Amino acid sequence: MTFTRYAIYYAPPADAAWSTFGASWLGWDMEKGAEVEHPDFPELDVAAVTATPRKYGLHATMKPPMRLADGQTVEALHVACQALAARQKPVLLDGLEIARLGRFLALRAVGDQTALNALAAACVTELDPFRAPLSDADLEKRRANGLSPEQDAHLVQWGYPYVLDQFRFHITLSGKLPKQELPAVEAALGEALAPLLPNPFEIRDLALMGEAEDGRFHLIHRYALSG
Repeated sequence: MTFTRYAIYYAPPADAAWSTFGASWLGWDMEKGAEVEHPDFPELDVAAVTATPRKYGLHATMKPPMRLADGQTVEALHVACQALAARQKPVLLDGLEIARLGRFLALRAVGDQTALNALAAACVTELDPFRAPLSDADLEKRRANGLSPEQDAHLVQWGYPYVLDQFRFHITLSGKLPKQELPAVEAALGEALAPLLPNPFEIRDLALMGEAEDGRFHLIHRYALSG
């Protein structure tokens, strides 16, 4: 399969109950590269709630999607990802919780995130030689949402505004919802997903992802954190 962009994700374990539910909730299993039937919530239009994040799959972004720079190859990126993961230790946190991020719903890590933030920073900085520079149009699109000076500096240097000190680990569960819809969606997830969430929560590997021509992301390879 040909991919237009690549990213490094935290991809939940495929065999965990919470990630199986999450893939169904979003309607896209990035590990299998297949659509999944949404769970039935009579009071919710799950397809509409999850339309925006569906194509990305259930994930947390560690190195945002990027086009490969001239002269770089997927094979070289694979080798670099292996080397990076081999230097990093698994990250242990207290758990995951359902949270509101503005008008989005997401899973947020609970506990000391120092090691988690350091892992994400390593992904951003060490793999940046593989990233093609953003076009002027890409820069304008990002800036249209309004960025702080720090975020704009990250955008210019790293191709994405929400990295390093601006990074907040999260696993997106919805698009931007009308305020009046948030409580019902949050309640449904609290009943169905919250009991399945891991406690403690461990990140054991990183995943190389590819964006297909239709915009959907597929898992290419997992790299165990073995440092």
